[in-house]
Amino acid sequence: MSKKKSVSVPSRSLSKQDELLHAQAQYFRRLEDAQLTRSQKVKRYIWNPKNQEIFGRTATSWSKIGLFYLIFYGMLAALVAICMWVFFQTLDPRIPKWQLDRSLIGTNPGLGFRPMPMNNEESTLIWFQGSNKTNYQIWVDHILQFLDKYYVPSKIAKGNGQIKTCSHSDPPKADEVCEVDVRDWGDCNKDRHFNYHMNAPCIFLKLNKIYGWTPEYYDDPNNLPKDMPKKLKEHIRNITSIEVSFRRTVWITCEGENPADIEYLGPITYYPSQGFPGYYYPYLNREGYLSPLVAVKFERPVPGIVINVECRAWARNIRYSRSERMGSVHFELLID
Repeated sequence: MSKKKSVSVPSRSLSKQDELLHAQAQYFRRLEDAQLTRSQKVKRYIWNPKNQEIFGRTATSWSKIGLFYLIFYGMLAALVAICMWVFFQTLDPRIPKWQLDRSLIGTNPGLGFRPMPMNNEESTLIWFQGSNKTNYQIWVDHILQFLDKYYVPSKIAKGNGQIKTCSHSDPPKADEVCEVDVRDWGDCNKDRHFNYHMNAPCIFLKLNKIYGWTPEYYDDPNNLPKDMPKKLKEHIRNITSIEVSFRRTVWITCEGENPADIEYLGPITYYPSQGFPGYYYPYLNREGYLSPLVAVKFERPVPGIVINVECRAWARNIRYSRSERMGSVHFELLID
């Protein structure tokens, strides 16, 4: 009895047959799709009961791709979290990594003033009518907003630091910060509307904070710069030997920029003194620290004229340039 030989079908023939079957299925599928309306195609895409597909994928397919992205983004999030954790281990929340000359802001603190025009950031014109409360109240409110943390110290962060009343003979210790007493501002207080209703406005000056910066004072009455105003020189020289520590101050002067401005600006009074006392420095970002302020009261500025005013900070390590506004601040004053 002869054995039958099995005839093997070449794989190439099977592949050809599969292609024909696939083409036939595609043809009938296109034919079926042509008979469907647009809304029916959308519904079938959302849920295809024939193939058990949701949005073109089966539940198994969706679970696989969902698991993949869950693992992928989970590992990515974990990697970012680890990198951020390592990064924050190199930082101190209170001490900047780059200080003074190595920092972007450098070692030359800028001088700022309040109030500032709110509607135009590029403008430095303080323009008000003392006889119109609605008009000048805008400036008063802006000052109050700036001084809020000075009038209500509880709003600032509190930690282990202690707030004390400092003096030149009693500077703060390592865990203390100096108080800024609002009662020292004299006529420049909120009860008097900062004198805007009297056409004798108060401007508040502050020195920008630079961590670790310590001023080099003009404390030698025999070694003062030539361009220092004569009145300030006299003030420094009139400090008695008993009060010699008072010379350890970052001095402040405000003057008209031009001879006409000087005449129109009139007399000026500084509260609590004509500068920032040295015991507020260096700034070390302690809890409760508030920058010292100088309230500048312009007693009798001439109304109806735009007066150009320049206020300057005086210390040996504060560089000054009028063109670049270094070590000084400029604003205009106009009283209607």
